[in-house]
Amino acid sequence: MARTSKPASIELGDGTRMPILYEDRSVVAIDKPRGWMLVPYSWQRTQRNLHAALVSSIAEGAYWARSRGIRFLRHVHRLDADTTGILLLARSQGALDTFGDLFESRRMDKRYLAVVQGVPPRQEWDCQLKIGEAEPGRMRVDAKEGRDAETHFHLLASAHGRSLVEAYPVTGRTHQIRVHLAADKLPVLGDPLYGPKPVRGKTDNLALRAVALGYVDPFTRRRVEIEAPTATFLTEFGFSGWKPAPPAPATAPARPGQADEESPK
Repeated sequence: MARTSKPASIELGDGTRMPILYEDRSVVAIDKPRGWMLVPYSWQRTQRNLHAALVSSIAEGAYWARSRGIRFLRHVHRLDADTTGILLLARSQGALDTFGDLFESRRMDKRYLAVVQGVPPRQEWDCQLKIGEAEPGRMRVDAKEGRDAETHFHLLASAHGRSLVEAYPVTGRTHQIRVHLAADKLPVLGDPLYGPKPVRGKTDNLALRAVALGYVDPFTRRRVEIEAPTATFLTEFGFSGWKPAPPAPATAPARPGQADEESPK
């Protein structure tokens, strides 16, 4: 019997399934699992090259792509390999350029959840420390030669010496959320670059997840809000009992526009 419905996930050649959170004629938003790298197609030093895996799956005629008429799919922005959550994929070169401009011009609202070691001394705070490259693949606070960077943070809950924090990056520097939290002596749990050295023989997962994306569609002019599930993330890092607060009153001031943690394309 012929299949008539579109699969709810992208399925790669190795069997990995990535849930589709949102889709329209221009983009597809997926829930990226940890471990997948967003690097050029020709970069062969990993078997977890998401761009290459998507190209191969489409070329092989995988049903998730064929049922949608997808022949092109490319990430608009980047997430760290071990950061999970919403990743926006463009369905054409034109969409890639147009949505990339939304990230560049800071017209994309992004929200992350992070679990950090320690308890912030305040409920809300901003970090505007400049960020520069320390060495390939590693960033640092660099007041003299770094680029402007800004992140808004909000403490949601604390327990057992750890805290659940909301992060709204305004600029889009590499590793921005992780560097800014580490600079406040609140390293993200499981961060091998900016956190304390892990106990020998023990490796924790990085406790950072992209959970919300909002923008005005440049083609239809309608507002799009995309959310990723959080229950598994909260349970994994010890905050399964936490519940979000009720929505703020309509008169509450809106947060400033945010950009992605990582730079476009």
